[in-house]
Amino acid sequence: MKTNVGNADRIFRIVIGLVLLVFALGFIFPNTGWNWLGWIGVIPIATAIVRVCPAYSLIGLSTK
Repeated sequence: MKTNVGNADRIFRIVIGLVLLVFALGFIFPNTGWNWLGWIGVIPIATAIVRVCPAYSLIGLSTK
């Protein structure tokens, strides 16, 4: 697959992903009952690592 995630987008994805994971682990707002949603943070981190976003590919967008 062709890379379609640029450097600024990668940094943004990593920061958002880490914040969501910290929320999932209960460091931010512990025991809310919604902490499981923070595990969605794995997706932006994974797309930042591989530099390919499937959603960007579907709509023909590239930040690279």
